[in-house]
Amino acid sequence: MIPSRPPHLPFFLRSFLLLALLANISFAALAQSTGTITGSVRDRKTQELLPGVTLVLEGTELGTSTDGEGRYKIGNIPTGSYNLRASFVGYDALLRANVVVSSGNANIINLELSPAAQQLGEVQVTANRAIRVATAETPLSVQRLSVEEIKSNPGGNFDISKVVQTLPGVSGGGAGGTAGFRNDIIIRGGAPNENVYYLDGIEVPVINHFQTQGSAGGPAGILNVSFIEDVTLSTSAFEARYDNTLSSVLQFRQREGNPERLQGNLRTSATEVAATLEGPLSRNTTFLASARRSYLQFLFRALDIPIRPNYWDFQFKTTTRLGPKTTLTTLGLGAIDHFELAVPKKSSPEKEYILRATPTIDQWNYTVGLSLRQLLPQGYLNLALSRTQLHNSADQFQDGVAGDESRRNLLTRSGETENKLRVDINQSRGRWQLAYGAVAQLVHYDNRFFNRLRREVRDASGNLLAPAITVDFNTAIDFVRFGAFAQVTRSFLPADRLTLSAGLRTDGNSLTDDGYNLGRTLSPRLSASLSLAPKWNLNASVGRYYKVPTNTVLGYRDNAGQLVNRGSRYIRSDHYVAGLEFLPTAATRFTLEGFYKKYSFYPVSLRTGISLANLGGDFTALGNEPVTSSGEGRTYGAELFFQQKLTKKLFAVASFTAFRSEFSGLSGEYIASAWDSRYLASALLGYKFGRGWELGLKYRVGGGSPYTPFDLRASRASYLATGQGVLDYSRLNTLRYEAFQQFDFRLDKKINFRRLTLDLYVDIQNALLATNPGQPNFTFAREVDNSGFVSTDGQPLRADGSNAIPVVLQNETGNITPTIGFILEF
Repeated sequence: MIPSRPPHLPFFLRSFLLLALLANISFAALAQSTGTITGSVRDRKTQELLPGVTLVLEGTELGTSTDGEGRYKIGNIPTGSYNLRASFVGYDALLRANVVVSSGNANIINLELSPAAQQLGEVQVTANRAIRVATAETPLSVQRLSVEEIKSNPGGNFDISKVVQTLPGVSGGGAGGTAGFRNDIIIRGGAPNENVYYLDGIEVPVINHFQTQGSAGGPAGILNVSFIEDVTLSTSAFEARYDNTLSSVLQFRQREGNPERLQGNLRTSATEVAATLEGPLSRNTTFLASARRSYLQFLFRALDIPIRPNYWDFQFKTTTRLGPKTTLTTLGLGAIDHFELAVPKKSSPEKEYILRATPTIDQWNYTVGLSLRQLLPQGYLNLALSRTQLHNSADQFQDGVAGDESRRNLLTRSGETENKLRVDINQSRGRWQLAYGAVAQLVHYDNRFFNRLRREVRDASGNLLAPAITVDFNTAIDFVRFGAFAQVTRSFLPADRLTLSAGLRTDGNSLTDDGYNLGRTLSPRLSASLSLAPKWNLNASVGRYYKVPTNTVLGYRDNAGQLVNRGSRYIRSDHYVAGLEFLPTAATRFTLEGFYKKYSFYPVSLRTGISLANLGGDFTALGNEPVTSSGEGRTYGAELFFQQKLTKKLFAVASFTAFRSEFSGLSGEYIASAWDSRYLASALLGYKFGRGWELGLKYRVGGGSPYTPFDLRASRASYLATGQGVLDYSRLNTLRYEAFQQFDFRLDKKINFRRLTLDLYVDIQNALLATNPGQPNFTFAREVDNSGFVSTDGQPLRADGSNAIPVVLQNETGNITPTIGFILEF
């Protein structure tokens, strides 16, 4: 809440308000408060353009109809936020809430309408379906975010991965599971690498900077929100077309560039500067292009935060109409990353020593692809070809003495390349919906890996206490992945009140021992949706899903050069979900769901005995070790979700999830996983005051996640050799962090000129200065001037650390991260 006495406002907030006031006074005479909405409307099932669709801005007399090519344009709209409703005989009404009209950029919105029930007269049902985001194939466990919900999300900082964390069943990563600055997406207690991402139908393995190889995460997203039309998250009931997922499918749909004129935006903040340009390339081709540069490292230095992320990213999309039934899309995105930790001014000698010994990481990655869509009689064909490449480099030295190979603890020079071809056909035949297709991928993976887990430890007399443990190998593998799927959907009962959808897929590869045994990966799934009453729907789904082990697991070699994990099985997850959906109005939605996920064949480390499901929340690679596919797991719980789309001036979202997440290791005993925070709750409130002012408030809270204590004896003996403590996996996840909470605040002021729009904003993350925990650090006590270690006897430390003074440093952060910036549309 903003205090009532301006002199007590923080300096950066006073500066923001003054700047907004001056802009209003100086340019009010130039402001022209009208803008444009334009786009097209298609049949969702057949992708045919629909002429004659009625489009209306609710609460106004403004509207239009699509022309003979399914296109529309509404001009001379007073700037502001509107709800856009599309309606057409024989189709469910569609409501696009919170459509922002500005004078700077035309708003390009392409819509897809779903055919309505066969029986006429269900007026109330049709009206209330306007807010429903589920489909016949995925009738539950699905949420959708519009671009405005992403842009205005408090604390999101235009980062889609952060915004998704406000949805039910989703928590962020970091050492605490819910806390931390990482963008890991944890779905219903699953590991971070159990999700897949699709950009306009093309799989994109990496959506964050500084990804943990073999997992996910990173502190900042890659995707430019200016490209996005909407984002759909499915946490179960996945269509059979999607492979290699255990926890979620995240689909990003990008808009098309403006076909009439050049336009763009420039966005700056305390963390980055980004430029986007779009427009026509030819009569039938549009483009979008952007570049972004981070200066997050300067903000964190100013805030005395040790993280120093430094990155570039780039993105483009072109859309070409090759004919009335053929569309070609090309896209690409890439990133260049450098990550290191620096020593803050306020740091103890022990903390400084630890930070100097943290790995330095350099990465680059890109995805390029093309997608061809050909309309068929009562359907369409998609053909997608893409290439993804990732390079990961990491270095860590004892005592942080970079360049001294005798002190090196970690070296990684790893690359992954995937070339993918996907084809699917989708057709309507009466009440039957059919989809089928196949995928083929050529995979290359290489790694030069060195990791000194422990140096040789001897006592003062020279007796060997513990032998050295070192992982040192070179590897390179090439193999093929392939799969096929089919899905059929049909409605039953009067007014199509019951809809059933069944799918089947299978996947294989040329590398693992049983990779050609397609019977081992048969994955059936069945979903059902029943309309109980005009405002009530009962939904259920059961399905089996498979994921191939990561390349870091499959490509691991022992010191003799042998691939030791070729016997690994595909990881299996069986989902059972049921839920109730209540749609009281066309803009209000409630859902209640219960879920149970059962895992089989999860990789378990032969070195530590723990399931890899517990790992992936740091910045090192996951999977460079021998494993066995003997792990089991289970997650189960319930979710409650409420959504109020923009009506009048208010919109709101609230969710609560209670769950358990447990996995077994070599012992076979179920143990709480690293993501088992037990409960998650979030609330988001937005209010539009008028005259371009908008306020957003967000609050998240979660239970404390489990963590593993240090083995103090082993840590003492090996610390001088490795610079880090040894976790006691016999007490895996037996301790818990304190509960997590975070309150974020955002204030926007939009100012419209003749052909420009200026959006000034202030965004404050963790406004209540809550202290959230992270993984503790083990070290030895050091001299005040950091010149060396303190010993119990005044003598130099012995190699086994027996005369050292062990210290376990708690890792708690409570920083406010303020951002003040602007978006200039032109």
